[in-house]
Formats: sequence, C-alpha cells, structure tokens
Amino acid sequence: MISISHKAKQFLILLIKLLIVGGSFYFIYNQLANNDKLDWEKFIILFKKNQSVAGISFILLLSVLNRFFEILKWQNLVSYLHKISLPEATKQVLGALTAGLFTPNGVGEYAGKALFFEKLKTKKVIFLNLICNGIQMILSVFFGTIGLWVLGYGFWVSVIGSSGFAIWLLFFGLKKFKIKGYSIEMLIHKINEIPKSIHQKNIFLAVCRYLVFSHQYYFLFLAFDVDLPYFTMMATIASVYFLASSLPTFQFLDFAVKGSVAVYFFGIIGVNEWIVVFISTLMWFLNVVLPVIIGSYYVMNFKTKIAQ
Repeated sequence: MISISHKAKQFLILLIKLLIVGGSFYFIYNQLANNDKLDWEKFIILFKKNQSVAGISFILLLSVLNRFFEILKWQNLVSYLHKISLPEATKQVLGALTAGLFTPNGVGEYAGKALFFEKLKTKKVIFLNLICNGIQMILSVFFGTIGLWVLGYGFWVSVIGSSGFAIWLLFFGLKKFKIKGYSIEMLIHKINEIPKSIHQKNIFLAVCRYLVFSHQYYFLFLAFDVDLPYFTMMATIASVYFLASSLPTFQFLDFAVKGSVAVYFFGIIGVNEWIVVFISTLMWFLNVVLPVIIGSYYVMNFKTKIAQ
C-alpha cells in the first residue's frame, strides 16, 4: 500500500478545496453571464421602477429563513447521534451545499456532511441526510399534487395517485427482500429507531421551509408586476417545484430546470417568458449562489479528522 506523506496529504486536501470552490464560482459565473434568455435591460428598468429597500430586505430575509430552517432541520436530526451547536450545523449545511453544487442531484452534499463526522458514523450521517432531503421531497409531491389538481390536471393527479399506491404495494410486498443485506423492512426499522419528537420537529421545519421558499417565489412575481389570483399562483409554483424536483439534474443547473418547467406552466396562465426566467434565476441566486459563497469559506477552512 502506497503511503502519502503528511505534507502531500495537506497539499491534496488544499487542491480538492480549490477545485470545489473554483468550480462552484466558475459554474455560477458561466450560468449568469452566458444565458441568452436573461434580458438585463428589462430587468434594470423594472428594478428601478419598483425598487424598495423594504421589499429587497424582505426577499433577502426569506432567503435567510429558507436556509435557516434547513440548518435547524439538520441540527435536529443530528441530535439523534449527538448534539451540535447552531454554528456547527451552519458550517456543515453550507459547506456540504458547496461541495454538492456540481454533482448529480446534490450527491456530493451527502459526502460533504459525512466528512464532518468520524468514519464510523458515515452510514448514519448519510441516512440522516436522506431523511432530511426525503421529507422535503415528500412535501413537494404532496403540495405539487394539490397544485396540479387546482390547475385542472385531474388526469395527472389520478396517475400520480395510482403510481404512488402501486409503489406502496410493491414496497409492502418486497419489504423483506434484501439487496446486499439491506431491506425495506430494515429501513423502516431504522427510521422508527429515531425518536418521534425528532421526526415531528423535522416535518414542522420542512413545512416552514417549503412555505418560505414558495412564498418567496410568489412575492417575486408580485415585484415583477404579475397580478394573478393567489391560489392560481401558489398552485402553479407548487406544480413547478414538484415536477422540477422529480427530474435528475445538477445543483448549478437547478434554475435552468425549474425555469424550463416554470416557463411552460406560467406561460399557460399568461406570464411573460423573460419574467419567469428572471425570477427562476433570482430564486437560484438567492437560495443557492449566496449560501454557496458563504459555504466556500467553510470549505476552505475545513480540516479533516486526520488532519486534526
């Protein structure tokens, strides 16, 4: 087995950090600078017309709350292993977000969080992160299905409901079937091992987070002079998040995927394409880019357990 000197190991860690941070900033710049659908002149005109310190502060506050609820979710779930402080939870969430920016469906986020813990806890940390993200996905499906029904897509609601029931039956029938020693029954048992109080708090925080970012989307449309009924807007937003989150993508392309789905749905209710693209990009910038910039600091200052 080839041994690596301490200095070589430190250099390799620094190189990985630089690649993660450098790659993140490159992808962010590339998406903002080379997107032909972003009409900056129209945006500046509208921004000057509707600019408000209170309005901008409110939108930024929603971005802070969005990520804050995610941090609280993680702090709550990790308490199953051991208690961590809010600053430590912030470091883990934002650092992992940066690490997962250009990995498929944020897979790098799982590995990023696991690095903050002892190797023996890796599987448990990944499992907790799965629960953390899983509840958000379930809420997207739940509210998205309601949204599709409100918009009149009853057929697709029936298809989703039938598919969900079929999957549930399949899971129930195969719950004892093992793959590499793991089964659905074992997974359910592991979930039940976590105290109910932690699950309940996780669900509450996930609902809070969903309401925050979906309403941030809504208020941005109001800022762009889009005046449509509240329930129509919220149903469309819920449908967009549900369908977009169901598609495999990279975090740095998240706004492009959501933007494409949003253009279709909001186009049906008469919203201009450039407004939809801009708002999708702003949502991505406020809720992914800004946290990644902060997360880059944590990545650069990260020290492995070995290095410590």
